[in-house]
Amino acid sequence: MSTAEELDALRSSVRTALSRNASWDVLCEQIGVAALAVPEQHGGLGAGLPELAVVAAEFGRVLSPLPFLSTSIAALALADSSLSAKLTTGTVAWSDFTVSGSTVDGLDRYVLDGDSAELLLVAAGSGLYAVPVDQPGVRRDHSPTMDETRRLATVELRGASAERVGDLDPPVYDQACVLVAAEQAGAMARAFEITLEYTKQRRQFGRAIGSFQAIKHRLADLYVLVETARSCVAAAAEDPSLAAVAKVHCTEAFSTVAAEMIQLHGGIGITWEHPAHRYFKRAHGSGFLLGSPREHLRTMVGSALPRAGWSTGYRC
Repeated sequence: MSTAEELDALRSSVRTALSRNASWDVLCEQIGVAALAVPEQHGGLGAGLPELAVVAAEFGRVLSPLPFLSTSIAALALADSSLSAKLTTGTVAWSDFTVSGSTVDGLDRYVLDGDSAELLLVAAGSGLYAVPVDQPGVRRDHSPTMDETRRLATVELRGASAERVGDLDPPVYDQACVLVAAEQAGAMARAFEITLEYTKQRRQFGRAIGSFQAIKHRLADLYVLVETARSCVAAAAEDPSLAAVAKVHCTEAFSTVAAEMIQLHGGIGITWEHPAHRYFKRAHGSGFLLGSPREHLRTMVGSALPRAGWSTGYRC
């Protein structure tokens, strides 16, 4: 496992590349983002969940539309398969698929990067299936969402040929939730930074609004949410059984931080030009990705979601 210094170096490298608007190809070439979760025996970097969480947080900070989240989840699902060696972009469709012989049927309306991923994996029963995307039985359509920085697709399979590439390991779902929570933590941290800086500039009654005690209290509360979200993600990255805790807390914390971001920015916070609305939309959308807080709370009190045929799409 990486040391704190190595994680900081990884964070710095990814942040610098993203600040330059590096393309997916450049990130893959210079940092190896597509190969991070691929085991070393299959030619990847063999990074663990703590490293992946650090990178996910950096992608979240800038609300990047690049397919790091979907590709990393696919790589985690393929950990025991040599198919991961060829992974450039991939995604996993989780919901409502059935297998009959060598064909798969079903529909999932909210698949991360589902219309552009080169590798489509389908969770059906206890198995994981690779589905060639260029065949008549596969329909992939972009799903418009409020969050323009998140690419989702409807994936419909009707008698699509598929190859079983392994068993679907239940902890993969928990690992995926940890990465979503890490992305949320990174996004809310950046939203807080932007808001804090603005309260030092926006003036009312001849003073910066950040100097008013009531505003200081609100900012302090937001800071606590950001830091506890980071702690939750760090703990869940070490122990994925805490994934539901991290996902619930980060969802609720991000929603609060994004809403306060708009409030504390005043009129400018609701303009199209300011990024506040983008963080607000990402907070709402990511909160329902891979299950709603209510679903995850049920896992925390003992009524776990069934691991076969997960219902993991958005719930509005």
